[in-house]
Amino acid sequence: MRVEDGAYAHLSLPDVLRRSDLSGRDRAFVTELVYGTLREQQSLDRALRKHSRRPIDELDPDVRAALRMGAYQLVHGMSPHAAVGETVSTVDGKVRGVVNAVLRSLQDGGLPDPHSPGYVRGSYPRWIVEDLEAAYGVEDTAATLAAMNEPPAATLRVHAGRGTVESVIAEVEAAGGTVERGALLADALIVRGAGDLARLDAIRDGRASVQDQSSQAVAALLEARPGEHVLDVAAAPGGKSAAVAEAMGDTGVVCAGDRHEGRVAVIRRGTERLALGSVVAFVADGRHLPFARDSFDRVLLDAPCSGLGVLRRRPDARHRVTREMIAEVAGLQRDLLVEAATMVKPGGRLVFSVCTLTRTETAGIDAFAASELPELVAVAPPGPPWRRVGRGAVLLPHVAGTDGMFVLVLDRAR
Repeated sequence: MRVEDGAYAHLSLPDVLRRSDLSGRDRAFVTELVYGTLREQQSLDRALRKHSRRPIDELDPDVRAALRMGAYQLVHGMSPHAAVGETVSTVDGKVRGVVNAVLRSLQDGGLPDPHSPGYVRGSYPRWIVEDLEAAYGVEDTAATLAAMNEPPAATLRVHAGRGTVESVIAEVEAAGGTVERGALLADALIVRGAGDLARLDAIRDGRASVQDQSSQAVAALLEARPGEHVLDVAAAPGGKSAAVAEAMGDTGVVCAGDRHEGRVAVIRRGTERLALGSVVAFVADGRHLPFARDSFDRVLLDAPCSGLGVLRRRPDARHRVTREMIAEVAGLQRDLLVEAATMVKPGGRLVFSVCTLTRTETAGIDAFAASELPELVAVAPPGPPWRRVGRGAVLLPHVAGTDGMFVLVLDRAR
């Protein structure tokens, strides 16, 4: 219900769980139930619509949420007695009969049709499927969408100089989790079954941080060297800034900015946890940066975007984003890129990235840069599992088990 009112699941749910006294097993169940229901909302609504006398959108929010949760459990094989009975108990007595009747009717033959269109089964808006199919083909799009409907494992980045990969692996395994090395970066640790990673000593004392492989790879492409001046234009929550500072041995300076004071505070807290003295957080609109031209050796622009590459972590985002929003956010990306380009010294590097896969925000931005920023020369994009798009490259989620990401590496002529 909070998400329907505008909250973000990936922020609200962890906060609720941290304040609960649920067991680890129940926390995992709640996470799957919330994320799964949001992820499959479109197909669940389609199934429920046939069994409800009133349109789903006209039901009270608590009834609508209960029906979706109950339907999700039925679809995924939970005992009907438990799925229906427990769901009915979550709503007010006067509407329990309605929830019970709809779910019982659904149970008796209304579950989602396995032969329905792919966008319905996957619960994606049709326009997202069409855009990705036009860019990557039917087969890769189907695999990508399927991967983004799977609950993600957590990925850890071990901090250079503060801990070892082996010690972090041992700690995760002692907590009951399993670990495998990343397919994209060998030192990235894919963790499953360890519960709340924030409780690990390695996280608390700054020996490791949660960061997807794709984000780790983007920071590495900056190739920052010790003593350099680096600018991270839209840095919050600060993971890439920290990775860059560590690659530089915490020398030089990493200026990490965001336009919102609250998000800059998050950067500062992360920097303090990792004891990184070279990261300086600041508040500024990335379209109007408070620095002189040609001030930085390296500039990272991980731009605000539609976020369609991280739907496995933010399942509710698919219901928020529209075609019209894509055009708007791409305009912001172009403005940010033009300003970021002015910050790069001759001979310096600019890395542009977005955690999305739409043509407008990937190939479209590359085409803009080629036309409007001739002083920036594209560097050969990373090879497989990255896939070339224009002069940049994209990571499709199913290829390496990562978030979807686009990157464009540009060097400024001397």
